[in-house]
Amino acid sequence: MTDEQLDQLIADDDLGLLKVKPKRTPQTTEEEKLLAGFQEILRFVETNEIAPSEHGEQLSERLLFARLEAIRSDQAQREMLQKFDEYGLLHVAEAIAPKSIDEVLDDDFLDTLSKEGSEILTIKNIPLTKDFESPDFFAQRKPCKEFAKFEELFTECQKQLKMGSRKLLPFANEQQIEAGKFYVLKGVLLLVNEVGKRVEKKGKWNARLRCIFENGTESAMLLRSLSAELYKDGKRVTDHTDNLLNPMVVTDEDASTGYIYVLRSLSDHEDIRSTPNLYKIGLSRRSVETRIQNAHNEATYLMASVAVVSTFQCYNVNLTKLEKLIHRFFEPAKVDVQVTDLEGNYVTPKEWFSVPLPCITAAIRLLISGEILKFRYDSKTEEIVPHSK
Repeated sequence: MTDEQLDQLIADDDLGLLKVKPKRTPQTTEEEKLLAGFQEILRFVETNEIAPSEHGEQLSERLLFARLEAIRSDQAQREMLQKFDEYGLLHVAEAIAPKSIDEVLDDDFLDTLSKEGSEILTIKNIPLTKDFESPDFFAQRKPCKEFAKFEELFTECQKQLKMGSRKLLPFANEQQIEAGKFYVLKGVLLLVNEVGKRVEKKGKWNARLRCIFENGTESAMLLRSLSAELYKDGKRVTDHTDNLLNPMVVTDEDASTGYIYVLRSLSDHEDIRSTPNLYKIGLSRRSVETRIQNAHNEATYLMASVAVVSTFQCYNVNLTKLEKLIHRFFEPAKVDVQVTDLEGNYVTPKEWFSVPLPCITAAIRLLISGEILKFRYDSKTEEIVPHSK
């Protein structure tokens, strides 16, 4: 095609089909930016169950507080975001001016200034200079008064990591957070010692944890808060190979068949609370945390929430046979507790035993080694003894 023919073709283009339209780069409007910033504040409240504070230990929290205050002070922004304010964060209380100087002097707040430690010149809420990327600078921690009983666990875990009997793996989802498991957060080893009552909010489950850190501190973090931090900068620590119900090293070819778990009841029922060393020993083909989500509505869990004491992942074993074997072993210590289910029927759940926790752990070790048939549980002495005795 010659240049003249091309010019003629363009001249005859009455519909403008050959015109090249300039590309438009979509731009984020001010309203979208404002909403995105407010949604970040909402996510903080959802995770921490509290609004950001100007005295928060983390810089990110104080920045969110400053953003929230800026929105509160702008009526147009408040009106724009009002329909998204599911937590009532934009409510601005009107200050009532004092009517006289006497009213100011009579304010109870002035009485507190005379108390020890509350002088008006005492500097408070000014954080010490810290490295905000430091592993120690996370959440609200306090010294763990019982750390002595956890210290050996951390030492052993570190030793097992060096020997290769434990491994560091990427953290994948919050279902991997269980009591008795180790994790590494920003380079610091931590143990989830307890998982409290699970609470559902807006279709999402959460629970208060007791986390013990290897530096001698502890924190009552929320499960979803820990999960979010582990996603960003954390790892999960695998169980020791002795804790896998197969003494061989687990490979990609091995199949996980489920978990054996030990639970403690959080029931307020007097008969249940007064029973010493009451534990449920059971097995689950899915995550233990998923299995116990509805514990308070299930008779098998005594119609109450439960705390996960320990779990052991099972590989290449028959769960049904395994369950029968461990229950038969502790049959002398079986506890029959009667509860009323949701339909008003009286039910006597199985799998609850009055056995000291060390004995349960020892029995599982014997189960792993295959030697459990050589022993029996003596409920009178609360000991595991050879069959010959």
